[in-house]
Amino acid sequence: MTPPLSIWVVSDGRAGIENQALGLAEAVQRLTPAEIAIKHVRWRPLFDRLPSALKTPTMLASASDALTAPWPNLWIATGRATLPLSTRIKGWSDGKTFVVQTQDPRWANDRYDLIVAPAHDELSGDNVFEITGSPHRITPQRIAEAAPAFADRIAPLPHPRVAVLIGGKSRAFDLPEAHAADLADQIADAVRASGGSLMLTFSRRTPDAAKAAMTARLSKLPGWIWDGTGENPLFGFLHFADHVLVTEDSANMAAEAASTGKPVHVLPMIPLKSGDKFARLHDDLQSRGATRPFDGTLDNWTYDPLAETDRAARAVLEAMRAR
Repeated sequence: MTPPLSIWVVSDGRAGIENQALGLAEAVQRLTPAEIAIKHVRWRPLFDRLPSALKTPTMLASASDALTAPWPNLWIATGRATLPLSTRIKGWSDGKTFVVQTQDPRWANDRYDLIVAPAHDELSGDNVFEITGSPHRITPQRIAEAAPAFADRIAPLPHPRVAVLIGGKSRAFDLPEAHAADLADQIADAVRASGGSLMLTFSRRTPDAAKAAMTARLSKLPGWIWDGTGENPLFGFLHFADHVLVTEDSANMAAEAASTGKPVHVLPMIPLKSGDKFARLHDDLQSRGATRPFDGTLDNWTYDPLAETDRAARAVLEAMRAR
C-alpha cells in the first residue's frame, strides 16, 4: 500500500497566517490520504529583524518546533518567518520535499516549487499559481459540522439572519468611531426593515471605540453580538446566515464569506492609502457574482460558491506528480 502523504504546515503560529497553510493542507488531504503536522517557528528576538538571507536555523527560538528528519513529502509554509527555512528544506531532504509557499514571499521567489498567491497581488512566474483571495479552512462541510454547537442560540433567531464580520485598522484602512457608528446605523436599519436578526463578530484589529459604538447601536436587535468569550461562533454564524456583511479591509474575510454561496455585502472602510490591490480583489469577487457593495438593503442573489483552496490543492498535487 502507498503510505499517506506527509505534510508539514509551517508558520509563526498566528491564526490568520497559519490558517492559510493549514487550509491548503486540509484541502490536499481531502484529495489524497495524508498526515498533517503543524510546525511553529519563531526567531530569537535578537535575530528576528534580520533579512531572511542572513538567518540560519541556529537563530530559532527554543519555543520553535523541531525541524528534523524524517522530512515531509510536502512542506506548506506561510509568512515571513518561514522563508529562511522554506529555502533550505529541499537541501535538507535531498530534494525529496515539495515546497509550497502561500502569499507573495517577496524574496527568493524562484526557490520554491510552487507559490500559491492571491491574484490581486499580480505576482508572475512559472512557479506561481494564482487564486482569488488566500487559502483558508472554510468549507460548507466544515461550517455545517461546527454549527450544532451554536444551534440552541442561533436557530430560534428570525430570518433573514445577517452575519456581520467587522475588521479594523490596517495599513490600508481605518475604522474610526464616527464611521463605525454610521455603518452600525445602516446595518440596524436593514435588519429592522427585513424583520430579521443579527450575528456580529469583531476582529482583533477592531478599535475599541469602533467596537463600543457599534455594540451600543446594534445591541437592541434580536441576535448575538459575540463579546470574545467562549468558543468563537464564526462558523455557526456563516452556517446559519442568510446574508453575510463583511468590511472591505480583509481579503481573507471576503474570500471566506464567498465560499458559503450566500450573498456577501461589502461594507466600506476609510482608506488610508491607495487601495488598488483591494480594488482588484473586490472587482474579482463581484465579477464572480459573489459580492456586492452594501447599499442598505438585503437583496438576495445566487452564485457558485468559491472553492479556490480546493483548486490550489489540485494544482499542488498535479505539480508534485509532474516533478
